Amino acid sequence: MKPSLQFRLSQHLALTPQLQQSIRLLQLSTLELHQEVEQMLEMNPFLEPEEEFAPLDTAAGLEFERQRSERTGEEGASTSESDGPSGDGDAGGIDTVEIGTTERDDWENGTERDDFDGIRETPSRNNDGDDEFDPLERNAVSISLQEFLRQQLLGTRLSEQDMAAVDILIESLNEDGYLADTLEEIAASLLPEGGDEEMLEELLSRLRCALSWLQHMEPTGVGASNLSECLVLQLKAMEEEAARNLAIVICQQHLELLARRDMRKLMAATGADEHLLKEAQGLIVGLEPKPGRRFTRAEANIIVPDVIVQKSGRNWKVVLNPDVMPKLRINDLYAQALRSTRSPRGSAATESHTALSSRLQEARWFVKNIQQRFDTILRVSQAIVDRQKNFFTHGEIAMKPLVLREIADELGLHESTISRVTTAKYMNTPFGTFELKYFFGSSLNTDAGGNASSTAVRALIKQLVAAEDPKKPLSDSQLSSMLEEQGIQVARRTVAKYREALKIAPANLRKAL
Repeated sequence: MKPSLQFRLSQHLALTPQLQQSIRLLQLSTLELHQEVEQMLEMNPFLEPEEEFAPLDTAAGLEFERQRSERTGEEGASTSESDGPSGDGDAGGIDTVEIGTTERDDWENGTERDDFDGIRETPSRNNDGDDEFDPLERNAVSISLQEFLRQQLLGTRLSEQDMAAVDILIESLNEDGYLADTLEEIAASLLPEGGDEEMLEELLSRLRCALSWLQHMEPTGVGASNLSECLVLQLKAMEEEAARNLAIVICQQHLELLARRDMRKLMAATGADEHLLKEAQGLIVGLEPKPGRRFTRAEANIIVPDVIVQKSGRNWKVVLNPDVMPKLRINDLYAQALRSTRSPRGSAATESHTALSSRLQEARWFVKNIQQRFDTILRVSQAIVDRQKNFFTHGEIAMKPLVLREIADELGLHESTISRVTTAKYMNTPFGTFELKYFFGSSLNTDAGGNASSTAVRALIKQLVAAEDPKKPLSDSQLSSMLEEQGIQVARRTVAKYREALKIAPANLRKAL
């Protein structure tokens, strides 16, 4: 075969290291970005935190503090102002704030608590002059469930062996306060090699005694192996009465009937009348199905918004949250020293000079990409606010249909870029803090020929369910018919999907006894 030369023209996308870093930084959450900045500060000597910096939109930070105080009912606005953005940066130049969103803890189906928004609040509490302040709630944000139980254990007069047995059970509790393993499994794990049945039975006996001590500690219900036992422990701590005794029987034997709201079978199984059943149900609904819930670490519920929405005349504007923006700069002393030094002779010295020059360029890229990341987030957020301005006045029921392509076309960006920007980025609004993806929703047809947002339809379903008669709850078919009367065409299956997304139980489980 005769060799020959050929010319071929083609186009391909080359991702430079700078572009790769820009894409990677754009999809990071605030916490991941902070970790990336800390790592870069340790690795690159040309990069340093900016100690003396001009306040970045301090008015925005103060407005954010004011909105948080109004929603959480906090007093002492002067304290919030004094804790606002200042000129003193930390070691990494990054601060975080705790936002105030609304927590809604309600029983779901009479046996479980949950929240509709998925964004919880960690309210600050001031116990000065509050005689009804619960010390358990104060400890909840500072110590774990295990630490709180060990504090109580130190106040007992148990022997060292019994205290060790109780401590083993405390270690076996999960975050809800339930025993993760059975006593038999725990005893088997403690049995030394070569142990016999007699030794195993002795361990079991000691663990049963330790479990009795544990279940008499606070919070009541801790150490249970299942929901039924947890509720019974709490009921037994109440004063004895007919409703309380009936509630114990229901929790032990008929909890499934109670969850299904099957009043007839409950009356037949217990022999109680309707009035007594309602009293027993009231007692059960007031119990805590997860005793360890109050000891959940507050840090797990903190969400730091990337942008803050403010009222500007008749419109709304978006500002960056100054507390999430890294304050970085290039070390001028090192950079000038490198520039003033000519490329030395010798292979080793040349390689060293080249490596330092590369690090300086890397630091400049990093600072530029950080700034570009926040500029992109600000542009996308402002475009979302302009499209959803009715939401900021009337709430989620006024949400409009919106897809990623619309924002991408408006800003001249790729759809994948909008997806990266709206993932794990949060916006603080007058109605709470939401992920940017929350403002996007599919379109549903209306009789008028227009479109309705799926988010607005979910909000409408929530309103209809909240206003229903508890004795005659609305079925999915009835909800679909009511939406159709308002000009919104939604199939029954779609209503069921939205209802489940809102964590609303079916009609038969919402029916009151």
